[in-house]
Amino acid sequence: MQSTSPTQPLVCHDCDALLAAPQLQDGEKAICPRCVGVIVSRGRNSLQRTAAFAMASAVLFAVANSFPFLTMRAGFRESQMLLWESATGLGAGGYPALAAAVAIFIIAAPALLIGGLLYIVMPLLWGRRLPGTVALCRWVFRARRWDMTEVFLLSVLVSLMKLGSLAELTLGTSFWALVALIVCLTAAVASLHPRDLWARIEEARP
Repeated sequence: MQSTSPTQPLVCHDCDALLAAPQLQDGEKAICPRCVGVIVSRGRNSLQRTAAFAMASAVLFAVANSFPFLTMRAGFRESQMLLWESATGLGAGGYPALAAAVAIFIIAAPALLIGGLLYIVMPLLWGRRLPGTVALCRWVFRARRWDMTEVFLLSVLVSLMKLGSLAELTLGTSFWALVALIVCLTAAVASLHPRDLWARIEEARP
């Protein structure tokens, strides 16, 4: 750790020690002198990695909502389901509350998370921040908690095991795009430490 000029106090999450926040360079991390826990880290090329994974997530999100998610064949009948139809189908079946939950957790939250990351990170690559970046950053961190795509995928796999004996099921392009979306979106969020992101936003010029 090179520069140690304090900017604002930090609290260690492990031992609650109050410390002066150092100015970190790319690839450095601040270690608590009391418990040797990592307080904050500044990943090398973290903005570039986050932007790349977020752009890949945007493409995969569009693919996941444009192509068939699942095809079911039973006898001479065949039906296809799109990802967004999982919400509308529940609403048409008389489950409006469950349909709203699926729409929020599977469609709205990932869309806000992807769009927010791109809006925040892309200008930071050139040392700029767009209007509303601070407020949007707070919403992005909230949306991260409401992203339940992996839970939805797990429930789909459980359902496939039960329906496999009743009909022939084929996983569509949307299913595999959703799997890749979960990986890319997780990597995009994990590439950027929250304290590091706030520090970069403060350093950026409007």
